[in-house]
Amino acid sequence: MITLEPKAGERIVNVCVTDDTIRVDLLDGRTITAPLAWYPRLLHATPAQRKNWQLGGAGYGIHWPDIDEDLSVRGLLQGAPAPRLVAVAA
Repeated sequence: MITLEPKAGERIVNVCVTDDTIRVDLLDGRTITAPLAWYPRLLHATPAQRKNWQLGGAGYGIHWPDIDEDLSVRGLLQGAPAPRLVAVAA
């Protein structure tokens, strides 16, 4: 059976968002880097909004209150970009 429970070492210790990437440092020493294009809210946020992040979910998630964006360690480790909204024709 495959478990998706987070491990203690997968807690976030630091987040850095540049113009092109997001880098998340984990307690176990790993660093996850993903293209910012995967997360449109972060891509279009100001540098100040990108710097204003908070840990959530006992350290397994990141929340940006200014832009209402949330990312999880699980999603980042799986290489999951933000879901794309599909326009529905009226």
